[in-house]
Amino acid sequence: MFPIICSALLAPTGDMLGPPSQDVSPVSPEPTTPGAQSPSHLLYHSKAQHRRFSMEDVSKRMSLPMDIRLPPEFLKKLQPENENSPLCKPLSRMSRRASLSDIGFGKLETYVKLGKLGEGTYATVFKGRSKLTENLVALKEIRLEHDEGAPCTAIREVSLLKNLKHANIVTLHDIIHTERCLTLVFEYLDSDLKQYLDNCGNLMSMHNVKIFMFQLLRGLSYCHKRKILHRDLKPQNLLINDRGELKLADFGLARAKSVPTKTYSNEVVTLWYRPPDVLLGSTEYSTPIDMWGVGCILYEMATGRPMFPGATVKEELHLIFRLMGTPTEETWPGVSSNEEFRSYLFPQYRAQNLINHVCSVILKDSPSSCPSAASVFSLREVQLQKDPGHRSSVFQPLVRGKNRRQSIF
Repeated sequence: MFPIICSALLAPTGDMLGPPSQDVSPVSPEPTTPGAQSPSHLLYHSKAQHRRFSMEDVSKRMSLPMDIRLPPEFLKKLQPENENSPLCKPLSRMSRRASLSDIGFGKLETYVKLGKLGEGTYATVFKGRSKLTENLVALKEIRLEHDEGAPCTAIREVSLLKNLKHANIVTLHDIIHTERCLTLVFEYLDSDLKQYLDNCGNLMSMHNVKIFMFQLLRGLSYCHKRKILHRDLKPQNLLINDRGELKLADFGLARAKSVPTKTYSNEVVTLWYRPPDVLLGSTEYSTPIDMWGVGCILYEMATGRPMFPGATVKEELHLIFRLMGTPTEETWPGVSSNEEFRSYLFPQYRAQNLINHVCSVILKDSPSSCPSAASVFSLREVQLQKDPGHRSSVFQPLVRGKNRRQSIF
């Protein structure tokens, strides 16, 4: 069954191959294999006219990244001789999949492993390099159990990411299915927000806080407009490259929200970033489940410490109520009938003024609007500053390995 799912995911409407061809990206040198013709020199000869096909033509037709290095044997197939050539015919799903396979997509030998980044219960993540672009990639190998198949989180992650193409969302370039494992090929980013905070001694420039916060809200807004809830926002799932671009990652717990509202699991979101209604067992929620996490992350960037670092559900609720005030029927209608809430017997705390706990962060003077596929750093006025507590340059790749606390496994 899973090969069928993979085939459906590679349909033209849900491309796995990265940003659309109109995105701005550096163009790698064209292959110099003797006898191989570059795409920019391919000629299409018809009875009535001569037309020259460029790399842009090929990329747009196949939805390939602009820095693709097409194999010489594939280039030969792109040299049409008559009106029945592949470039003249409409591109069917079957012919498209065959062409992608000819290029090297969906094949393990297309990627070179460079080292292990981390290992979890269901998956191992490797740093790798694509032979098609010579770019670094992250290879997430998900072990398949013969009796259980692929984990539902993997299927969910693939099915959602195939339709999310945004500068602030991690790109899924390729999927490779073998008998023993499912490999997801992601773009490679050097670090995550948790490591960034550790590296700057948990003392960030407020200028940088605004830039990261803007990128987080930009990527999340794109998801919410498409009725997708991330449901696991935390610093470890916000990846950052050496340029300072922040991207949402790990969509294993994400869900497409249906209308009207349906119930979901309350076993979502890491404890420190989980809202109180979900902590108390609510299964009816919407976009606020993500926005609570955004607020906690903003506080952590601004102060250098987690907002509600509880070890248990009860302790987490206690920390929240001690700062926000213990809810009543007036502030939270129906809370008094919640059996779990009543069983904890929380003291009646009064709400504190948040300004006493975190400096004022106002997202004014935010970067000008730019296309969703473009990085905010494409604007000249957007640049990271040196963080006051930095331990090394923020522009140097940070170490990823055993200490990497990211839940993409």
